[in-house]
Amino acid sequence: MLEKLFKLRENNTTVKTEILAGITTFMTMAYILAVNPSILSATGMDQGALFTATVLASFIGTICMALFANYPFALAPGMGLNAFFAYTVVLGMGYPWEAALGAVFVEGIIFILLSLFNIREAIFNSIPTNLKRAVSVGIGLFIAFIGLQNAKIVVGGATLVQLFSLEAVPGSSANDVGITVILAIIGVIITSVLVIKGIKGNILWGILITWVLGIICQFAGLYVPNPELGYYNLLPDFSNGLSVPSIAPIFAHLNFTAIPIADFIVIILSFLFVDMFDTLGTLIGVATKADMLDKDGKLPHIKGALLADAVATTAGAVLGTSTTTTFVESASGVSEGGRTGLTAVTTAVLFGLALLLSPIFLAVPSFATAPALIVVGFYMVNQVGTIDFSDFTEGIPAFICIAAMPFFYSISEGICMGVISYVVLTLISGKAKEKKVSAVMYILAILFLLKYFLI
Repeated sequence: MLEKLFKLRENNTTVKTEILAGITTFMTMAYILAVNPSILSATGMDQGALFTATVLASFIGTICMALFANYPFALAPGMGLNAFFAYTVVLGMGYPWEAALGAVFVEGIIFILLSLFNIREAIFNSIPTNLKRAVSVGIGLFIAFIGLQNAKIVVGGATLVQLFSLEAVPGSSANDVGITVILAIIGVIITSVLVIKGIKGNILWGILITWVLGIICQFAGLYVPNPELGYYNLLPDFSNGLSVPSIAPIFAHLNFTAIPIADFIVIILSFLFVDMFDTLGTLIGVATKADMLDKDGKLPHIKGALLADAVATTAGAVLGTSTTTTFVESASGVSEGGRTGLTAVTTAVLFGLALLLSPIFLAVPSFATAPALIVVGFYMVNQVGTIDFSDFTEGIPAFICIAAMPFFYSISEGICMGVISYVVLTLISGKAKEKKVSAVMYILAILFLLKYFLI
């Protein structure tokens, strides 16, 4: 049955490999179950209800990805988009969270229409192959940077970013942030050795071993929880039992009239833009890593993948959470060999189980998942060798795209600058006709420029 449904042999994979990949993907993105409710609750939304909404939106979106496209990609409420929802629309502009949910719902409906009429697919297929490869590399650097930050190996400083020191993190000590930085570095080394030795499930084992080392340090008194800095008890807390928080306080609380129409359109476009190009960037990058693109650089069944993303966003808004999108952490499962929707189904099932076993899943600290993100970054950066840098009209836009993602902390900005520079350089160099730059690329470049000047 699984063979018939997911075409495992056709994709050169096995049930065991797919399940292991799905577990790995879940472990690297399970942090969203704690982070999303924390961010959105700043708007006054019920945190328990937000946890349930986050789980359900992730489950629905990831199952849709498996059924619509048979791809190993997982979905959840997106980082960055939740911050825009909470800190810009609600706290910054002063609109109620119900109105922000209304904007997310409308964005999702527009996404569904764009997906059904193949507009998003046309955008994906119009991006040149070298630029697609650059997106994969850029995401690799970006995801490694996220891992370094999550572990506090890299922190803010006088030079914008710097290596961790106790002085750079006010209130920290050797027994909270200090020891977890060391554990994360050890985790990177352990995971790297497992990769070098070719141990199956190396990334997942790296997460678990790092977490267990942290627990040992807690028992030994080397690690002392400091909730004020976000460093909690590493042992699962079952003191509140296994009850599922009610979703009623935020379910279907959509408001379409509280925001003036002009602001409403701008907010929708902002959600739409970031979601569209973060999703496209993630699909391009992870699919390139998994060698899923065809000889023309196109992703088969992309319509189903994009439609899953759109449906998940719409459903998520009704459930009560910000935009649900394809997660770049899906790359960790792909690195473990995940190639079909069975990986996604496994991840979705674990999201479902998280409703009952949340104390276990939420106990995995960020310093334990950080090594996985750093090593996955390595996996994705190796695509840089396939980029043709000898043709400067290809190489320079690819470099700009790669550099922009980690430096501007945005996949979508990297795509924007890559597309704009590609079109401008090919036009100025007189190679536009030779390279057969599509009309979609010209339209995208113009829209991206307008975005910078008008939004």
